[in-house]
Formats: sequence, structure tokens, C-alpha cells
Amino acid sequence: MMRKILISIKNKYLIAFAIFLVFILFFDRNDFFVQLERKKELTELKQSKAYYEAEIEKNKKILMELETNAEALEKFAREKYFLKKENEDVFIIQE
Repeated sequence: MMRKILISIKNKYLIAFAIFLVFILFFDRNDFFVQLERKKELTELKQSKAYYEAEIEKNKKILMELETNAEALEKFAREKYFLKKENEDVFIIQE
């Protein structure tokens, strides 16, 4: 048993492969830990992309409503920009 281990340790191909494996796993610019970090970042970016795509769809629906409905446009202008009609007072209540 011990003889097989010694023979395999003396094998130059096995030694070269072990050195290569250690170098790739720990010392390379794109080592194992960097790859894990990038995979985590990719997952976060995919989640962010899904969120923004949902927001875009929601805003497209609001825009379509504002373009087609004058009452919705007036309501939006009053709520967001505090616009008012002639002879009308606007009171802003802050919570």
C-alpha cells in the first residue's frame, strides 16, 4: 500500500496535474472563489432585471391609461405635481 503511494508521488504527470489544479483553484485570476462570487452577482442581477422588467410593464400600463383617459391624466397631475384649476386652492397635508 505504502509502495503504491510512493510510486504515485514519483509520477511526474500526477505531480504536474496536482500543481496545475492548485494553481487554478487558488492562484489564478479567475480562481474558484472568484467564480462563486460572480455566480452570486449574476443571480442578483437576474433578480434585479426581473424587478425592473415588472416596473416597466407597470409604467407602460399607467402611460397607456394616461394617454387614453383625460380624467386619469388630470388625477395624476393633481396628485403628483399638485396642479390645480382656476379659482381652486390646493392644501398639501403631510403625514
